[in-house]
Amino acid sequence: MGSAHAPDRETIDMMIDVIIIDDHPVVRAGIRTVLDRTPDVTVVAEGTTGAEALRLTEQHQPDVLVLDVNLPDVSGMDVTRQLRERDTTTAILVLTAHDDNQTVFGLLENGATGYVLKDEALETLADAVRAAARGETWLSPAVARQVVRRAVGLTDPQSPKHPSTQDPLTPRETEVLRLLAQGLDNAAIAERLVVTRRTVQNHVSNIYGKLGMNSRTEAALWAIRHRLIQIPTDHDTLDAS
Repeated sequence: MGSAHAPDRETIDMMIDVIIIDDHPVVRAGIRTVLDRTPDVTVVAEGTTGAEALRLTEQHQPDVLVLDVNLPDVSGMDVTRQLRERDTTTAILVLTAHDDNQTVFGLLENGATGYVLKDEALETLADAVRAAARGETWLSPAVARQVVRRAVGLTDPQSPKHPSTQDPLTPRETEVLRLLAQGLDNAAIAERLVVTRRTVQNHVSNIYGKLGMNSRTEAALWAIRHRLIQIPTDHDTLDAS
């Protein structure tokens, strides 16, 4: 009789738990409607402030946090930073109308997993949530273009340095960098390479030191510039070459 219930358990195991944080009731209701129509997604909580984002994420440990940037108490950028400092495994999917460089790169450098513009949310939010839950980076097309422009030095004159010829990346570090640039987090990289998370963290630290960088976004930009990954064009995630 146990096998009769197996499909239900498998379905439950595949469900993606999501928290929505947005201080506009109409926007929040729209997000909820989209996600309620997505069969593999369950909205486990909603909130309107940064404080609620922190509390609810700690309480529910969701797979994905859909987070607005402009909140009445703490900004989405501060929420992202604080959650990453707590070493949460929840993917942070930013949903906002802002696509200026300071906001985009500030959020990505502070640990956002994905960035969806609100005017595209109805069409892309479900796929973005699924990608974020898999540990992949999801970028709206306009944001992906900004990342590429910065990678080729058109928007940021202080682009990441080339590595020293005396201290190049090892083959393993290059492999880790390629996966990092695809948007995989340390846990996903560890699973892919069949190593521990601590080993991946050591590789990432070595990569930062050798390339003179301080964030995953800078490392991803360097990987794009040096063709370790394919530059995104018509799709929104960063794919391996």
